[in-house]
Amino acid sequence: MFKKFSALCYLRRSYSGDVGKLKAQKYVLTKYFQGEPKTNDFKIVEEGLPELKDGEILTEAHYLSVDPYMRAYMIGYKLPTDMIGGQIAKIIASRNEKYPVGKFVSGSFGWRTHTICDPRKLIGKAGFLPFMLLPDLNPHPASVALGILGMTGNTAYFGLKEICQPKSGETIAITGAAGAVGSHVGQIGKIMGCRVVGFAGSDEKCKYLEKELGFDRAFNYKTVDIKAALKEGAPNRVDCYFDNVGGEISSRIINYMNKYGRVAVCGSISSYNEASLPKVTILQPAIVYNELKIEGFLVDRWINRWEEGINANLNWLQNGKLKYQEKVYHGFDNMVNALIGLLRGENTGKAIVKVK
Repeated sequence: MFKKFSALCYLRRSYSGDVGKLKAQKYVLTKYFQGEPKTNDFKIVEEGLPELKDGEILTEAHYLSVDPYMRAYMIGYKLPTDMIGGQIAKIIASRNEKYPVGKFVSGSFGWRTHTICDPRKLIGKAGFLPFMLLPDLNPHPASVALGILGMTGNTAYFGLKEICQPKSGETIAITGAAGAVGSHVGQIGKIMGCRVVGFAGSDEKCKYLEKELGFDRAFNYKTVDIKAALKEGAPNRVDCYFDNVGGEISSRIINYMNKYGRVAVCGSISSYNEASLPKVTILQPAIVYNELKIEGFLVDRWINRWEEGINANLNWLQNGKLKYQEKVYHGFDNMVNALIGLLRGENTGKAIVKVK
């Protein structure tokens, strides 16, 4: 009798639409960014939540992602607008038997504490972070589904393999190499038998890339002569370039590439906070003479292959071929500071905010 009662109580908890008086908090962008993001560009709004309908779930944010694209994309939204972004959230109420209370999901819920959604309407849809029910990721924290086993990991996996298509023995150059994507790209490059050269913003980051992640060389772009560093780090020149930053350093690397070189353009973080675009060395002669392929991409191009990337990265992680770091900020009220820190290069690896 007791076992039957316990099972009934669990079922009720797992399949409950009771929201009560719970209220959600969310960040609303009220001013377009001028230079660095600022706290007064946002306001935090509180809103009540309705009772769940059949098929819906209520989630509570545990980890929120902080990514460079957040700085670049908001200009495309009409103000005021809810802040975009991915998060890992715990299901705290459910009227969907496939999504019981206590499980974790990932999704593009934005900067908010609580979200009501219908998983049936989200599965298979493109977004900054596709919706999915997370498997047990122990011994790793659930936050890895924002990084190495999430959008970041798939950006590195598909961007390198599909755009650059490196061959064993080739040389890969990476800017923003100590960031979440760049550090992952370099490790995949080594798995694929390539020489990997990274550029990062401090000596400490470069040491981490070489000693911990196995980069062949890493250079502090703030203190080295880029041309000399390329000659030293890539004596056979560069075959593949994974570009996270743009700017003059990208022009230097592209002008140092081999014939039929491939460039995957992932981002341009060097200019996100600038009022005007930087002037850089012209690229067209190098592109034409060396017949280079340069292609920008958004990772949701591979939404139909999303699990392929996750499973490949998980396999490498479980076999000790991938490592990761997280820069963890604490508290929902610290979201803006986390974004500012990311854009200043405070992070090594993935930047996240732990809500609780």
